[in-house]
Amino acid sequence: MVVTDRISAFDVVLPEAIPFKGQVLNSIAGSFLKATGDIVPNWLLDIPHPQVAIGKRCKPFPVEMVIRGYLSGHAWREYREGKSSICGVPLPRGLEENDRLPQPIITPTTKAKSGHDQDISPNEILERGLVPENQYLQMEKYTRELFDRGSEMAASRGLILVDTKYEFGTCQDQITLIDEIHTPDSSRYFYAEGYQERQAKGEPQKQLSKEFVREWLMMNNFQGKPGQTIPQMTPEVVKSISERYIELYKKLMGKPFEGSEQLPGQQEIEASIMRWFQKAVITKT
Repeated sequence: MVVTDRISAFDVVLPEAIPFKGQVLNSIAGSFLKATGDIVPNWLLDIPHPQVAIGKRCKPFPVEMVIRGYLSGHAWREYREGKSSICGVPLPRGLEENDRLPQPIITPTTKAKSGHDQDISPNEILERGLVPENQYLQMEKYTRELFDRGSEMAASRGLILVDTKYEFGTCQDQITLIDEIHTPDSSRYFYAEGYQERQAKGEPQKQLSKEFVREWLMMNNFQGKPGQTIPQMTPEVVKSISERYIELYKKLMGKPFEGSEQLPGQQEIEASIMRWFQKAVITKT
């Protein structure tokens, strides 16, 4: 997998690339995949280059496992509109935006080949035969264990893992964790310091996630709906998004980000891949 600096929101690829985004996501995902390998097998084999990940080819399940510890983002918007449950999971009355839920809830979505993913209940997943029951129950178990591990790691860095999503597939008939995990594209983080005070005052939480991109788009009347136009991404907007990605990397990983300002050429990327495969062949031999 060769990562790029493209960015999407509301299932639309935005017109401007975000410097360093690909490297940030690749590095964070690789670190978390390695740190959770004792919980569930995953697809990653190695990262031979900052913008390259080599892994096992898996057959994905057509659902995404979303888990939420707080009422934020999409869940809050649904709740605010009067829905008392999400994906068949009832929610307490009287909650405010960003309140902590009594316990983390799993709210799966479909994995659409085109268009928007849709919320779906576990019963619907089983009734439609999207995932066999025994495998779905195992995916739920893995999802909760991964969320617990991610929350512990975030807490050690002064962050709160608010919500995230995991994708699973099968490799040689074994359930396998695929895609990226615990990155700002797949997860939402709050700063732990000041969370209670901001919540008590009804103030927005200080967060590190891609939600700020969605909020900027919504402020400019874009949610990916027909007839809407993507707002202009000025150099200042692009720079601010890039800085937020780097900020999360430094905060979450606990070390400076050492990105290459010069984009690698195709030959450099191909050479890193070939060196890896040559080494793998020698090792296997």
